[in-house]
Amino acid sequence: MDTNIMRIGTLVGGADAVRVIPQIVKHGFESFNLTFWQTSGGTDLKELAVRVRELADEHDFVISAISVFGNPLTGEGNNEDTLATWERLIDHAHLFGTEIVSGFTGRLTGRPIDESIPKFAEVFGELARRAAGQGVKLAFENCDMDGTWKTGDWNIAHGPAAWEMMFNAVPADNLGLEWEPCHQMVSLIDPIPQLRKWAPKVFHVHGKDATIAWDVVREHGVHGNQPFVWHRTPGFGDSNWADIITILRQNGYQGTIDIEGWHDPVYRGELEMTGQVHALNYLKRCRGGDFIPNPV
Repeated sequence: MDTNIMRIGTLVGGADAVRVIPQIVKHGFESFNLTFWQTSGGTDLKELAVRVRELADEHDFVISAISVFGNPLTGEGNNEDTLATWERLIDHAHLFGTEIVSGFTGRLTGRPIDESIPKFAEVFGELARRAAGQGVKLAFENCDMDGTWKTGDWNIAHGPAAWEMMFNAVPADNLGLEWEPCHQMVSLIDPIPQLRKWAPKVFHVHGKDATIAWDVVREHGVHGNQPFVWHRTPGFGDSNWADIITILRQNGYQGTIDIEGWHDPVYRGELEMTGQVHALNYLKRCRGGDFIPNPV
């Protein structure tokens, strides 16, 4: 696969990868982001890497990132293995052929974002050093997980003010963002000017969009009883992904866009893969289609 294209793929649960990838790769997915929720559990990462790389060689795709979504700052309850999973994924990333490990930052539960910064610096300062020694970059998803500046359970990396504090606290070149427009739009942030500013810190992109019902906002506000924004699969939301891809290219982005499905309120259930394959083909058009070499 030519390095001049921006690969388009999707997210797959790490434990399900060997079962799921052969069923969906035929639709034209070019990359896969393998994910774990809170812990890699009993997954043998070495064995998984071997089997996934065999599939990659057969079907010509790449593993773009491996991820764990939990709270590594507290280690409480079901998050007790989250920090150790970050360490394991960093140590095994090279076996999957990826240099990106991603997830939530975590936060001090129920506390304001600024109170989590010292713990973030302690945990991710050490993880950044561990990752740098292995040529790995760490990317933080920009999802608020229903949190705010004042309180939350999962993640502090959901807005520019927090990003400034995080990257000032740990000024490491291998710390960046796993960005998508959706998580900004649910806060009524315009993602385009944000991306222009922050593109150099974007290490990985999730393909998820949103639809904002501005008529509902104008009539009911954002604290009423009417939904005003929905997560959408790319191609069904408000974002112009040709613009997003243009900005990424202008800033030298060399990564993939991996569709984060299972959120669209319409293309769900039996229509999930219908929506994802539509998004796959839409994003391929937005990148300009297949790479065509210039005449010699």
